[in-house]
Formats: sequence, C-alpha cells, structure tokens
Amino acid sequence: MTFFASSRRRFAAAGAGIAVAALALTACAGGSGSETSESPAGEEGYGDLTLQLSWILNEEFAGEYFADSNGYFDEAGFSSVNLVPGPSTGVAELVSGTADIALSDSVSIGSAVANEGAPLKIIGATFQANPFTILSLADGGDIATPEDLIGKRIGVQDSNTTLFNALLAANDIDPSELTIVPVQYDPAPLVNGEVDGFVAYLTNEAISVEMEGLATTNLAFAENGLPFVAETFTVTDEQIANNREMLKAFLVAEIRGWTDALADPQAAADLAVEVYGADLDLDPAKTLAGAEAQNLLIVSDETEANGLFTISEELQAQTIASLERAGIEIEASDLFDLSLLAEVYEENPDLIAYAG
Repeated sequence: MTFFASSRRRFAAAGAGIAVAALALTACAGGSGSETSESPAGEEGYGDLTLQLSWILNEEFAGEYFADSNGYFDEAGFSSVNLVPGPSTGVAELVSGTADIALSDSVSIGSAVANEGAPLKIIGATFQANPFTILSLADGGDIATPEDLIGKRIGVQDSNTTLFNALLAANDIDPSELTIVPVQYDPAPLVNGEVDGFVAYLTNEAISVEMEGLATTNLAFAENGLPFVAETFTVTDEQIANNREMLKAFLVAEIRGWTDALADPQAAADLAVEVYGADLDLDPAKTLAGAEAQNLLIVSDETEANGLFTISEELQAQTIASLERAGIEIEASDLFDLSLLAEVYEENPDLIAYAG
C-alpha cells in the first residue's frame, strides 16, 4: 500500500531558532503590506500582501482560495495576495519581514514568543480545535482512551515529541509506561503493525488510512487534555501598531472566504485539486474528505455566537494550559490580541452569521 507521506514539520519549535537571527537583523521590520497604506484603504488601497501558509496548497486553505478567486481580497483593498506554500511555522518569515501574515499554530508561536522573544501575536484562529490524534487500527491497538496508550508502541515524529509528551503529562501517564517509536509522517508503520498507535492529523493521515478500507480509532488531543487553537492568523506587533486597518480588511476578506468554504466543501475541494494545488496531483476523494473534516474543527459554539476565528477567554486559557504542559510558559496577553477581530465584527455585524 502507498500513502500520502507528509513531510510537514507540524509544530517544529526549531523554526523559532531560525527566527532569532532574523529578529536580530530586523527587529522592527514590516512586511510588504506595510508599504502602501496605513489607515483605511485610499485610492491606492493596501497594495500587495504576502501570506505565509503552514502547509502545501491543499484543501487546508480553502477559505483563502475563495477569498482570492471570488475577489474578496480585491474588494478589501489589496492589489494581490501572494499565498506562499509551506511547510513553515511562519515565525522566520514574519520576523524577517518577508511575510505580512502567517497561518501558524499556537504551539510554534507560543514557543517563539516565550523562548525567543519574538514580537508576534495571534489575532484569530481558523481551527477552534487542533487536529492532532493518536491514530490506531480498530483491530489492532484500538486506542480509544489515554489509558489505552499504556503498554503500547506509539509512532511519534521528532517534531511532535514535545507535543506527545504534553499529552502524556495531561493524562498523568509516565513515558516509561509505553514505547515511543521514531517515525516519519507516512502511516505505513501503523498499517504494517510496527506500531500500535501513530501521531496523525484527523484531517490527513487518519483519512488516508480509512480510505484504504481499514477501520480506525482516534484519540483526539483536543478531547483528551490538550486543547489549543491551530491555523492561527499571526502577525508582528509592528503590523498591529502601524497597519491595523490593513489587518482588519484582510480579516474581513478571510471571513467571507471561509464562509463560502464552510457552505460548499465540494467547491473548496475543487479549488484545491483543479486550481491552487493543480500541480500536486491531489486525490479528489481524499481532498473532499479533508475539507469536510476540517470544517468540524472550524465551527464551534463560540464561532456560532461571535463569528469565525474568534477565540473565547476559556479557549485562550485552555491553550495557555496546554502550552504549559509542553513546557512553554506564557501569558494569554503575550500571545493573543483579539481586539482587531472584535472591531471587525463590531463594524461588520453581518459577518457573524456565516451559517445564515
């Protein structure tokens, strides 16, 4: 059997180390979007914007595709929005000024802020729940509860070791009670019986294995003591200070784009397969399944009440607690600035009803 072998460094805190050198050179650098307009867009608009993506051009960025193809970025005042594929945490690109905004995650950004002093803030999050899971075969490891991890062989990628240890800590499991097996991102070791469980994404490897006709069991991190936001919109403090209206215009376009993506996952998958990721040979069926699965992570009671990308105080606190279990000490005020999103919804209340 062959699987989609992802090389994503999902939560590679090492990216922050790269950022340190860049930070020393460009402590106050702004990205390309800061060069044109600093208040509400005038006749010239906001110019070009560079958005660093966390992963390849698959369905994960369906909202961005809709915002681009349906003209929402243009209507918001941007001449163009350059979608730069990853894999990347976006930290180095942000602090060096080569990207205006990055789609990243709270673990990578929290690590960069807490350990490296990176001047970054999360201003919203696409994923209300992180997509990490311990994937197992129903007729194999069948890991349905944290206690089921005990005595098992768990495949863990190097970049996810800290995160996995945080999951163990959250559930009072000592690492000595199981065996960690170094793996890459291809789930073949799970299928071949080399491991009983495998750190995976609910929206990626879990789908790949199921599409091979194998019954699976998932132990979702978000539901088992390690909730945190992911696919975060992250910017520098300098951008917030000097380009606030530009960032708000961007968020408006993104909300409109993701409203479309949620309403039509098939169209979202088609944009990934046929347009933006056309050269990646994406599997249409898996892409559609991924689009549908990620939509479940994007919506929540919080987003239904207050709009997409919002992060409740409770979820902020849960994220901070999860980071602490991963050895990252940081205050919510040092990681999040949701004031821009609050202003966006105050000025555009109609955007809240994305499911209307």
